[in-house]
Amino acid sequence: MNPGKTSLSVNLNKVALVRNTRHLGIPSVLRAATLCLEAGAQGITVHPRPDARHIRAEDVHVLHQLLKSWPRAEFNIEGNPFHNLMDFVREQRPHQCTFVPDSEGQLTSDHGWDFPADTARLKPLIAEAQSLGVRVSLFMDPRPDQMAAVKAIGADRVELYTETFASAFGTAGKDAVRKGFTETAAAAQAVGLGINAGHDLNRENLTDFLAHVPGVQEVSIGHALISDALEQGYTAAVKGYLAAIDRAFAATSGQ
Repeated sequence: MNPGKTSLSVNLNKVALVRNTRHLGIPSVLRAATLCLEAGAQGITVHPRPDARHIRAEDVHVLHQLLKSWPRAEFNIEGNPFHNLMDFVREQRPHQCTFVPDSEGQLTSDHGWDFPADTARLKPLIAEAQSLGVRVSLFMDPRPDQMAAVKAIGADRVELYTETFASAFGTAGKDAVRKGFTETAAAAQAVGLGINAGHDLNRENLTDFLAHVPGVQEVSIGHALISDALEQGYTAAVKGYLAAIDRAFAATSGQ
C-alpha cells in the first residue's frame, strides 16, 4: 500500500443485518471480511449498536481474531462511547475506534460532534482509548472551525461525515458543498489531525471526493459497497472501490 494513498475499510453492518433476518448464520460476516481482505481491502469496520440489530458482540470478537492473521489490515470499531463502544475498545483494543454521536435506536449516523459542548465528556474517553494503544477518530461535520477543538481534546483523526457531499453530487451545488470538505480537511491538516471519511460514498462519487479533498487517509464504506457486492460479488466490488481510489491518487500525484 502506497503511504500516500487512501485506505479502504469495508463496513460489514449490512451483511450482519441480512444475516439477522434468519437463524441460519448466512451470509457470514466472517466470510465477507475474509473475501474483502483477500480482494485488497486494507481494513474492516463495524458499528455494534446497543440493540444489536446488525453487528453483534460475537461478530466483533470473531473479526478481532481474524484481523490477527492480517497484520497489514486495520480493525476499526465505531459507535457512541457513552453507549456500548468503550466495552469493545477495552476488550478488543482495535487499531482504531471512531466515536460517533448516535442516539440509541438511530437508523444511521447523521451528524458529528459539537465543540465546546461535547468537550468535557469526550476528553477522558479519548485519553482512555489512547492509553490502551487505540487510535481515536471523531465523526465530524465538514466545519473547518471545529478542527482546532478536536485537536485540543486529544483526538488523532476526524472522520468527515460525507452525506451532504453524496447528496449534492451530480447537482449544481456540488462544488460549493465539496469546498466545505476541502476547507475542513485543510484545517484538520493544519493542526495535525489525520483525516478519514465516510457515509454514502460510492463508486460514482468516491474518485471526485478524494481528488478534491486533500489528505484523506481512510474511507469507510459499507452500504454502497455491500449493495454492489450483491450484484458483483465481494471481490469485484472491493476491486471497483480500490480502482476509484487509484484514479483519485493518479489525478493528484501526476502518475
